[in-house]
Amino acid sequence: MSSSSEAAGAPQRGIPPIAEAAPPSLCAREPHVPAERLVAEMVPPPRFSTARFETYIPDPNQPSQTEAVRVLSAFAAGLGGARAGEKKRGLFGFGKKASAPAGPRGVYLDGGYGVGKTHLLASLWHATPAAPEQKAFGTFVELTNLVGALGFQQTVRTLSEHRLLCIDEFELDDPGDTVLVSTLLGKLVDAGVALAATSNTLPGKLGEGRFAATDFLREIQGLSAHFRPLRIDGEDYRHRGLPEAPAPFSDEQVTKAAYATEGATLDAFPHLLEHLARVHPSRYGALTDDLKAVCLTGVSAVPDQSTALRLVVLADRLYDREIPVLASGEPFDRLFSEEMLNGGYRKKYFRAISRLTALARDAKGLVEA
Repeated sequence: MSSSSEAAGAPQRGIPPIAEAAPPSLCAREPHVPAERLVAEMVPPPRFSTARFETYIPDPNQPSQTEAVRVLSAFAAGLGGARAGEKKRGLFGFGKKASAPAGPRGVYLDGGYGVGKTHLLASLWHATPAAPEQKAFGTFVELTNLVGALGFQQTVRTLSEHRLLCIDEFELDDPGDTVLVSTLLGKLVDAGVALAATSNTLPGKLGEGRFAATDFLREIQGLSAHFRPLRIDGEDYRHRGLPEAPAPFSDEQVTKAAYATEGATLDAFPHLLEHLARVHPSRYGALTDDLKAVCLTGVSAVPDQSTALRLVVLADRLYDREIPVLASGEPFDRLFSEEMLNGGYRKKYFRAISRLTALARDAKGLVEA
C-alpha cells in the first residue's frame, strides 16, 4: 500500500499535476456557524429530504418494519390538533389549554444499523401536519451543540414553540449530557412538544457501559418515561444485496481522482484528524459545504477515543450530505481498535464503519477504469 501524501492538496512525489490548480483541502477550511444557522438547519438532511412513509420499503421478512410505518403514520396524524398546553379558542373567544394526551409524548425507534430508522424519522417530520418552522430535526450531537450556542433557557424557549422535535442517533455519552437532555426534554414535554428519536439502544439502557450510571439512573429512567419504544428489526440495508465495498485505492489513484473531480477535496488522513481537533463538531456540516467528494490518502487506525468520536461526527455529516469518500491506506473497517469496538461507544463506531463503507462504494466511479 502506498504511503500517505506529504501535504494535503499538493501533488505527491512522482505524481504529475493533472490540472494547474490543486484540489482544495478540508484542512484549510475553518467555518464560522452562527447560532441562527444551527436553528434554521434543524430539518432532515439532504439524503432524507424526500423521505416519506410511501418510499420506505419494508423487508417482507421483518414485520416490525411494516408495523413501524403504521404506528408512526398514526402518530403523525395525531399531531394535527392543538398541542398540550396550547390555548384553544373556546366559547365567547376565551382561550383554554389543551389537555395533554395520556401516555408518553414520544416514540423511540430502536434497531440495528441500516434498518431505515432515520428514513422513518424524516418521514414522520414530513408527515406531521405543521409548518416547517414548527418542526425540528437534528442529531443528538446537533441538539447539544444548539444548547451550547443558544444557552439552555433560550433553547427551551426556541424549541417550545415547536409541535415536534425529532432526535436522530440519540445516545448519552457522559453524565453531563444525561442531565442536560433529561431536563431539556422534560421542559419541552411540559410545553406540549411531541418527541421522536432513533437509537441503537432501548431508552432504559441509555448510558449503559459508558460511565458509572448509578448516580444518574433516575435521570435515565426519566428519559425512558417520555417515549414509547418501537423495535425495528432487520439487516443493514446499506449493504443488503450490494457488492463488497472496494478495497482502498493507491495514493496515486486517489490524487488523480481529486484533481479530475470538480468540487473534490484532497487531504492526508492524519492531517485531517489533527484539523478536526481544532474545529468544533457543530461546524463539521459547514466544513463540507458545496463538496462533491472527499479524497483521503493514508487512512490508518485512529489513535485514541477523542479522535475517533470526532471522526464519527464527520462521517455522519458526510453521509447525511451524500458526499462520496475515496481513500487509500487501511480499509474503513480497520479504523477502530478491538478495544474501541468492544467499549461503550461501539454503536457509534459500527455506525461510522457502515456509513463510510457506503460512501466508499459511492466513490468507486471517481477512479478511472
